Amino acid sequence: MKLPFVSRMRFDRGELAGSLGDLGTFLPLVVALSAQCGLSFPAALFFAGLFNVVTALGFGIPMAVQPMKAIAAIALAEGLGASEIVAAGMWVSGAVALLGLSGALGWIQRNIPTAVVRGLQLALALTLAMRGLRGISNDGPWDASHGVALALAAGLCVVALRESRRVPAALVLFLAGLGLVAWRDPQAFCAVELSPWWPTLAVPSLADFDRALWSAALPQLPLTLLNSVVAVCALSVDLFPEHPAPPRKVALSVGIMNLVAGPFGALPMCHGAGGLAGQYRFGARTGGSILMLGLAKMALAVLFGASLVAACSVFPASILGVMLIASGLELGHAARDVGAPRAHAVALLTVAACLALDDFALGFLIGLGLELALRFATRGEAS
Repeated sequence: MKLPFVSRMRFDRGELAGSLGDLGTFLPLVVALSAQCGLSFPAALFFAGLFNVVTALGFGIPMAVQPMKAIAAIALAEGLGASEIVAAGMWVSGAVALLGLSGALGWIQRNIPTAVVRGLQLALALTLAMRGLRGISNDGPWDASHGVALALAAGLCVVALRESRRVPAALVLFLAGLGLVAWRDPQAFCAVELSPWWPTLAVPSLADFDRALWSAALPQLPLTLLNSVVAVCALSVDLFPEHPAPPRKVALSVGIMNLVAGPFGALPMCHGAGGLAGQYRFGARTGGSILMLGLAKMALAVLFGASLVAACSVFPASILGVMLIASGLELGHAARDVGAPRAHAVALLTVAACLALDDFALGFLIGLGLELALRFATRGEAS
């Protein structure tokens, strides 16, 4: 089978650092779902790694593999069980795959106004930044003053090394975080032990599918369509105009990930504009970054299994928060090209609606409604 992107992959320090750019989203959610909902940590790590590898070979750009955030938030808030979480992801993936196969997503991608997409991207950027700030202010193992000081140091590191590929900021921050874990809580490292693990079937029951559809899958579906397909494809055009991600291919990728990994108890996964922006911001330019990340995740899951949870749970949230803020800035920078003054109004209303209502789907519809109303009014004046 021909894999055209392999020859373009790089495996230098910049790609390695870029592969860590989405840790601020991935690590806290996976640890929380494992600790509070009983989700299998090694299954989550292994299958996220597996599809990092598949994505690297299939897209050739640093396309992130992230947890489905709405499902994760609902699961943590309402105490869903692991099987219900998995079932919700499989529902969403099946729907997205069907839309991709039907060609509907391609039509949606071509016809959604640019101003609305830019507004959605900017709302996502601000959400990432605010989540990063919350992480800094709630850095569990550290008191408030130490957490802020650590965040300031991490921020200075990002600024000072923003153009460096010889000494990449994300790699420095990751190694510093590991060093702080070893100093602050050495017992967390002592808990990591060779504990071989291999995937086993854990198929949800029909009752799990029934509960998951209404409680978690339906709230997640609009976010997956907008962020994991529409916004990520638009961002790929901005960052990688020679190799943009096609909507149909992205939709099928989301579908395959969870329909394959779900029966083994893996967390619901998707692609995301924030993850792509974060990995690009910290140096990733080819699929080589996430190929390295995927192989590392798989090896860690198979060799150390659930014993990794303790060390991951005490990684400084201030460092992850700064990485999230940097990712948000990169995504916001990509959304700067809005267009005419009318388009700015539509984009800003979309941002305001998404954030005020805490609902990206509803905010998207409000922005789209304003754009259509303005078009109708303009046509009426012209006639």
